[in-house]
Amino acid sequence: MTDIPAAMKVIEIAEPGGPEMLRVAERATPRPTGNEVLIRIKAAGVNRPEVLQRMGLYPPPEGATDIPGLECAGEIAALGDQVKNGADGWSVGDKICALLPGGGYGEYAVVDAGACLPAPAGLSLVEAAAIPETYFTVWANVFDDAQLRKGESLLVHGATSGIGVTAITLAKARGARVFATAGSAEKVAAAVRLGADAAFNYKDAPWETAIAELGGADVVLDMAGGDFVARNLAALNVGGRHVSIAFLRGMEATINVMTVMRKQLRLSGSTMKGRPPAEKARLAAALRTEVWPLIESGAAAPVIDTVFALEDAADAHRRMEAGAHVGKIVMEVA
Repeated sequence: MTDIPAAMKVIEIAEPGGPEMLRVAERATPRPTGNEVLIRIKAAGVNRPEVLQRMGLYPPPEGATDIPGLECAGEIAALGDQVKNGADGWSVGDKICALLPGGGYGEYAVVDAGACLPAPAGLSLVEAAAIPETYFTVWANVFDDAQLRKGESLLVHGATSGIGVTAITLAKARGARVFATAGSAEKVAAAVRLGADAAFNYKDAPWETAIAELGGADVVLDMAGGDFVARNLAALNVGGRHVSIAFLRGMEATINVMTVMRKQLRLSGSTMKGRPPAEKARLAAALRTEVWPLIESGAAAPVIDTVFALEDAADAHRRMEAGAHVGKIVMEVA
């Protein structure tokens, strides 16, 4: 590890607040131990949980760095002493992308080897950096938990967000039908271009009635919460599955329990940030088997909205908060 600098450039949060609280700083370069790898970061994705962390609303998991950043792509710079090395493991110089508990807004980061995946063939490292957070989340909730199957229908809100775009494109690539909602005519049109079979402006359309009339949804991936939950249940078919992953419209919802009983619905929810390494490794293995061939064949692919320099992290957060993006916002590390 002689070519690894003692210090690295990072973006840290000066104090909870607006995007201007993100500042360039210098930190000691971490060193991998045990089953960790050290990644020399080339690009990092920008995600809503990092905005919440900056605002002081979503602290990092216990023991994780306070440097934000939940995903990155780059090359392996060093291996911990328990990492399996060689043809069936990892080697220094391998190009990878990884799901991080934090630390992506910097030149180096350590992460458990199980949360790493090879950078998909044919993609740049900027494109690879746009994959981990949304693909892990969508796979874990839509396919692993809710068990969306070929021929079934998915309803996804926030259609043009990173999660929404991934859910639409991956569900379509796996043979599902997709309904989507978004907050403007432009975003509704973008959702259809991405592959949604039908999309609705949630501000002026009774989307739950329209979806029910189009055959209903078998799975809902809900990032809205609040008043949308009852409407989601109205759109679900008998045996439907409702998965909550965020609550942009509020943490509390009022539902009719009889609807849940009559339709035999299942409601669940999860977060990704604090899952243990073994769980992330299990999901990574499933992605490598089930999703990587789709990405490498072009059947599914990350959609990049804007690329910023790492030093412009505040502008990247402003872009995220403006809500005009379609797909992922990425920062490139020089």
